[in-house]
Amino acid sequence: MEETICKAIKERKIIKFYYKGYLRIVEPYAYGVHKSTYNKILRAFQIAGGSSSGEVVDWKLFVVDEISLLTITNEQFSVRPEYTLNDSAMGQIICQVLLG
Repeated sequence: MEETICKAIKERKIIKFYYKGYLRIVEPYAYGVHKSTYNKILRAFQIAGGSSSGEVVDWKLFVVDEISLLTITNEQFSVRPEYTLNDSAMGQIICQVLLG
């Protein structure tokens, strides 16, 4: 799954997956290791689908081990102006959207 996530990040492609019982449609921005739990995580901006919190459209962190049926769409996304490099939740970044 790591290869697929990094490919989507590099190509700025929207991805779809299931997480905690809901289909999520997201723009993936950074993939790495959480600085305190050491879980592999994905920082993404969810644009559609469902959410247990009720907050569908928002920045979210997803634990990669809890993601299933991930697919890359053909849709590209533009980098959101509020995105910043080097996600502070990550102790190690494996891949991330680069600016410029």
